[in-house]
Amino acid sequence: MKPPTRPARPAGPPAEQPVDAAASFPQRLANVAMALCLAVMALAVFVNVVLRYGFGSGIAASEELSRLLFVWMVFIGAAAAYPLGQHMAFTSLLMLTRRRPLLFAVLSLLVRGGVIAGAGLVAWGAWQQVLVGMGSRSVVLGYPTALLPLPAFLCCVAIALMAAWELLSRRPLDLGHGADVE
Repeated sequence: MKPPTRPARPAGPPAEQPVDAAASFPQRLANVAMALCLAVMALAVFVNVVLRYGFGSGIAASEELSRLLFVWMVFIGAAAAYPLGQHMAFTSLLMLTRRRPLLFAVLSLLVRGGVIAGAGLVAWGAWQQVLVGMGSRSVVLGYPTALLPLPAFLCCVAIALMAAWELLSRRPLDLGHGADVE
């Protein structure tokens, strides 16, 4: 009797996962929002540098606007990366349990529960900061400072909802990170 052999993994990076039609519009919307944030940030910083070093003046709002857009861009990207499985994954333990369906299911439940709990805690903390920021305004632009922690709250709520949906629909964890086993 021969011992079971593992199928060979293809060399190179893992293949891109196809995105279904329902997820493609939100994904495109997130990509456009991130691109707009990056474009406005780059333009604001470039103009500010040219004005500061070329003409001895600058735009005071440039730095504050860039900081606000950077925060929004990061959290939009984090929320958009979750359904594609692009967050860091420590799959080495889960890879060992692939052939044990019950253990794999229990670990999947724990992983998704941990994601929901972690996202919930960050969302709760971000919401506390949103409430604190409602009463104050930024120094230069004058926007409510609640706009800085708001993307963290929205991102974590979105990730928690996606993880809860995956948990309730019993969607198995994606172990497509095989080329990058930690």
